[in-house]
Amino acid sequence: MAEEEAPFPLSQEGDEFFHLTSDRCSEELQDVKQVLFQEEGDSGSDYGSYKRLGKVIARTVPAGNMLFPDLFQTNNLLFYERFEAYKDYVLGDCKPSEVKEFIAEYLEKAIEPSGWKAIWHTDVFDVLVEVTDVEFSSLNAIVQLCEPFLCESRVSSITHESINDLLEVKDQRVPLQELRVVFDESGLYDQTALAIEHVRFFYQQIWQPWDEEEEDYFDYFVRCVEPRLRLHYDILEDRIPSGLVAEYRSLLLQCEEVYMQFTNLRNNLSNKDSDSESELDNVSMVEGMKMDDEMENLKRKLKLIENPLLRYLFCYQRNSGSYNVQAKGPRPTGGKVIHVVSTSMSITTLQCLTRERLQPESGNKDLEIQFHRDPLEAVNACYEGDLVIICPGLYTIYGLINIMDSIEIEGYGLPDDVVIEKRGKGDSFVDCNGAHIKISNVKFVQHEAVEGIITIHSGKTELDNCVLQCETTGITVKKSAELLMKYSDLYGAKGAGMEIYPGSKCTLIGNGIHHCRDGILIKDFIDVVYEIPKIIMENNVIHNNEGYAVVLVKPSPDFEKNSHNEELKGELLDTNMIEEEANSNILQPNLNEAIGVEDKAIGQSDLLEEDKSNPTFAKVEVECEYAVDCEESEGNQVIATELVANTRRKTQLHKKRLSTLGIVTADDNNLTSQEIFVSIVGNQFKRNGKGSFGTFLF
Repeated sequence: MAEEEAPFPLSQEGDEFFHLTSDRCSEELQDVKQVLFQEEGDSGSDYGSYKRLGKVIARTVPAGNMLFPDLFQTNNLLFYERFEAYKDYVLGDCKPSEVKEFIAEYLEKAIEPSGWKAIWHTDVFDVLVEVTDVEFSSLNAIVQLCEPFLCESRVSSITHESINDLLEVKDQRVPLQELRVVFDESGLYDQTALAIEHVRFFYQQIWQPWDEEEEDYFDYFVRCVEPRLRLHYDILEDRIPSGLVAEYRSLLLQCEEVYMQFTNLRNNLSNKDSDSESELDNVSMVEGMKMDDEMENLKRKLKLIENPLLRYLFCYQRNSGSYNVQAKGPRPTGGKVIHVVSTSMSITTLQCLTRERLQPESGNKDLEIQFHRDPLEAVNACYEGDLVIICPGLYTIYGLINIMDSIEIEGYGLPDDVVIEKRGKGDSFVDCNGAHIKISNVKFVQHEAVEGIITIHSGKTELDNCVLQCETTGITVKKSAELLMKYSDLYGAKGAGMEIYPGSKCTLIGNGIHHCRDGILIKDFIDVVYEIPKIIMENNVIHNNEGYAVVLVKPSPDFEKNSHNEELKGELLDTNMIEEEANSNILQPNLNEAIGVEDKAIGQSDLLEEDKSNPTFAKVEVECEYAVDCEESEGNQVIATELVANTRRKTQLHKKRLSTLGIVTADDNNLTSQEIFVSIVGNQFKRNGKGSFGTFLF
C-alpha cells in the first residue's frame, strides 16, 4: 500500500473520508499518530486493526488432519477491540436500514480485493482457495481452487470435481464470512483478516434478521450493537446465570421461527392479486397480526436480557434457580436413599464409611445407596429425607446447588478435607428452599463470583462446622427464612459476611466471621413495617473486618417521619419514639473510645514482650485487658439495646397507623424478651476497622 497517500479516518463528512498525508501533517499531529499506532513512520490505514494498539496478529494452526497453511488468529479479540472497531470504523452512527451499506463501505476500504488465500470453511468441508475479486455490496468473494488441491471433508463423497462443480453453480462466489484468511508475514493482509472477522462476528452474534425492520430514528450501535456485544462477553466470562443464558437462546430461536413464518405469510399475501381477495386471505391477515404481536412480545423479552440494567432489575432474580425448580417431595417408591459422593474410593475408606456412617444410618433397614462423582449430581437426585455423604476430596462444580427438599448434606471428615469449589461467575453457589436442610463438615470455596455463597430463600437451614470462603456477599437470609449456624468459619466477603433481611430468624452460635467488609448486615427497611429480624448471637468472634462487626440499616428519623406524615395526611410522629431512638445510640461514642484504647494496646504488645518487669508496662497491660473486656461487653449491650429500641419504635408506629384507621389493639408497650426475640451475649468484637456496631440511616 502506498506510503504517500494513506487514508486515516479521523473525521468524516458524508460518505468521504479525509485523507491526511505525511506532507500535510503538522509535527504535533505526527506525534499523535505515533502514539496511537506505536509505530514510528507507519502511515498505513487502520480500520480496526491491531496496529493502533501496537500488536501483531498471531498465527494459528487449523484444526483437523489436513496440513493446511497457518491462519490469522482473529477469534480471540477482546471486548474493547470489537467495540472500538464497530463504533469507529464499521457502523458509526448508522441507522438500522443503513447497516449493510456501512459494512460494504468499510470492507471496500479495509480488504485487499485479490491476491490472498483462505480456507473456505463449511459444515461439510474445508478447502484451500485463492481470492481473485471481492463484491463488497453482496459480501461475496470470487475464488478459485488452489494447486495443489487441499481439502478436508466430513463426508466421503467430496472430491476435486465436486468442489469445482459447486463453485460453478455458485458462479465462483463464496460468502466472505466463510473464509479464514491464510497467515502472511508481510502484514499486507492483516486488515483483511480482521475486517472479515468483524463482519463474521457481527452476523453471527450481533445482527438479528428483524433488525432491518426497526425504526430509523435511533442509533443502531447504541440501541443494539453495544448491549449485545456486552451480553456476549458477559456470557463468555460466566457473569450471567446459566438459566438466563438458556432462556435468552430459547427466545432467540422462538423469535427466528416466528419471524420466518411471519415473513413467509407476508410474502404470500403481497404476491396475490388484490382482485382475488378471499375469506382465506382475511384469515391469513388475522394470523399475521397475531404473529406480529408475538414477535413484538419476544423482542421485548430479548431487549430486557440484552440491556445490562434491565437484565439486573428484572431477570436475575427470576433466573437465580429457585424459581425454576420445584420440590420433589417424598420418593414415589417410599424409603430413604443415601447418596455417597466420591471421585475415587479405597477399600479402607469404604470399610470405615460403612462402619461409621452407613450401618448406623440404616438401623438394620435395607436402605438403598447410590454413588456419585459430583455433589451437584447427588443433590439433584435427592428426594425428601435423603442423606448426601461427601467423601474427602476437591470437587469443582459449574452450576447452582439448588436444594428444594428437606435433605442432609454431610462431609465425611474435617471441612478442610471436603472442599466444594465453585467455578463460573453468573450463578449463585447454594440456594436453600427446603423446609429443613442441614449441611455439616463441608468447605465451600468461591472464585471470581458475582453472587453470594449461600442464599436461604425459605425454610430452615442448619450449618454446622462448615467453612465458607466467600468472594462477594457471604450468607443471605431472606424474609421468612431461618438460619441456625454453629461452630462455622466465614471469611473473605467483599460485602457483608452475612445479610439478614426483615422477617427472618437467625441464630449464630460459636462462629467466626472475619476479613469481610462488614461482619453482619441487619436490614430494617421502611416498607416492612412490623417485621424486624429475630436474632440470637452467642459466643461468636467477629474480628478483622474492614468496617463494623454489626451494621443495622434502617430509615432515618426524618425519612420515617415524612413517610408517616404522608400516610396520615399531616399527623406528626410521636416525638418520644425519635428521642428513644437517639438515646439508644448513647453508648456508641464510649464504645469507639474503647476500641481506640484496644488499638493502642495492640500497638504496644511488642513492648510488653520486651520488658514485662517494668511497672509502667505492667500498668499498660492491665489497661489493655480492661479495654478489651469493656469493648466486648459494651458491644453486646449496644447491639441488643439498639435492636430492642428499634422493635419498640416499629411496634408503636404500627399501632399508631392502625389506630388512625380505627383499629384498636391490645396494649403491648411492655414487650417481653421472648416477643422481641433478641439474645446477644458472649460475643467478641476485635480489631474491626470502624468498631463493633454501626447504624446506616437512609
